[in-house]
Parts: sequence; C-alpha cells; structure tokens
Amino acid sequence: MKRKKIAGILAAAMVLFSLAGCGNGGGSVSSGKLEVAVSFNPMAELARAVGGDKVEVYTIVPDGAEPHDFELKAKDIESLAKASVFVYNGAGMETWAQAAIDSASNSSLIAVDASDGCDLIMADGYADPHTWLSIKMAEIQALNIKNALVQADPENKDYYEENYSAFLSSAEELYKEYRAKFDSMPSKNFVTGHAAFAYFCRDFGLKQNSIENVFAEGEPTAKKIAELVEFCRKNNVRTVFMEELASPKVSETLANEIGAKVEKIYTLESSEGIGSYLEAMRKNLSLVYESLK
Repeated sequence: MKRKKIAGILAAAMVLFSLAGCGNGGGSVSSGKLEVAVSFNPMAELARAVGGDKVEVYTIVPDGAEPHDFELKAKDIESLAKASVFVYNGAGMETWAQAAIDSASNSSLIAVDASDGCDLIMADGYADPHTWLSIKMAEIQALNIKNALVQADPENKDYYEENYSAFLSSAEELYKEYRAKFDSMPSKNFVTGHAAFAYFCRDFGLKQNSIENVFAEGEPTAKKIAELVEFCRKNNVRTVFMEELASPKVSETLANEIGAKVEKIYTLESSEGIGSYLEAMRKNLSLVYESLK
C-alpha cells in the first residue's frame, strides 16, 4: 500500500459536486436488501459476514486497484448517494473517503470508520493502515459494522447480532488455534515483500522481515537486500512471501539469492478467489506456519 499525495482528488470532487443533486437519502434496493457501500474487499467481506442476505454490498475499489490512492468515479458517488451505510477501513487507508462522503449529498448515510477503537501501530510517523490483517482488530471492525447495520435497519437487529456473534466465535477459534501453534514454534520470523503484516504479527507473537516498508515506497537499497540475505541464511529461511499489489521482482531477487521459493500471501485487498475473510486468514496463517517448520 503506497502513501502518496492524491493528485486527482480536486478533479474528483469537481465531478462529484455536479452530482450533488442525484440523491439525498439512502435506502434499499428493489430486492429489499439494505444497500451497503464499502471501500475495498476486506470491508466487503466483513460486511457480508455480518449483513448476510439482508445486505447488498457495493465495493468501490475494484480488484487489482490500489485503495489508498484510488480516484473516485461518478458511479461511486451515485452508489453512496443511494446507500444506507458506507464502510471504510480508516487509519489513513482511504484518503478519499471524506471527500466521497461530503460529495454524496446523502444526509441519511451512516459512515463507518471500521478502525475506530483499534489499537493502531505507527510506522514512519503514520498509522499502519493494515488493521484488517489482524483477527483481533477485524473483530472490532466487524463490531463497528454490526452497530451501523443495526442503526440503519433496526428491524433486523437480531439477525445482525446473531451473524456478528457467529463471526466472533469463529474468529476466536481460529485465533486460539494458531496462537497455540505459533507459541510452540522456535522460529517467529518470516520474510515478506512489503511490511503489511504488523497487526497479523502482533496477534501471534511473530515478526515480519520485509523488503519494502509499510507503504511499499521506492526500491530497496543494496544494503537492505544484503541485510535480508544475511538474515535469511542465518535463520534458514526457505520461503519469501510476495503480495498481489507489491512488485514480485524484489521477492524473487531475494529468493534467488538464498535458494528459497517465492509463495503468495494474501493482503485481501483484492478478493483473489480465496473465499471469505476467515477462509483467507486461515490460508495466510497456514502459509506462515508451514514456512516456519
């Protein structure tokens, strides 16, 4: 996830201003479901987990696009103008979120900063925005989403409460299962393409060693690569992980240098066909666990 200034935000706001009259109240689609707009895939997965078949989810950032610097389109603002709830990750992830809310002219829109209440980790003077990669933080985010759905659709309060409780129970089971597994491992270090897994590591007492920083900015220096090569050889690292929205070249370069394999790990920023939030997190946990054996 790259931290850059949003060059196009003013242009987007001008386009959105022209749409200010397109709607001033959220509601339900023709199916009777509650309309929920979300910023990108992790928020969609959490909204579906809690909302179930009572919600219709519209994801603003398409798969493969960078959610931090995404440039809004007119159809995105139209979706917010009609929606009852808008869920975004927060913690600085979607720098365009407030402009979108302001431009939607939807007085009844319930905007949810899903990271509200999360214990944020600071990196290079900024909040690390990858909160959803922590099961414990995702539980808080799901709670924030549940509260918003109940506010927007009180008639189905019990349904949302039950779904949230089921999600929380399954999330806790997964957390406890892998906390015990990682506690028994002598090695706690794994290597990633960019440092997106600080919250994930905090959950399980792990440490990421990454080629690029939290914001995947610039190219790694020769010194950084040399340090990682030394670390990998010293710790017998046999797997270097790469992520979809980060360049695979740096991971491949490091892996070739130490004779390791490159394996994909999932930031969930795109759906990538790996199932629900908890299914994707189980996949990640299994990958890291197997790499530490």
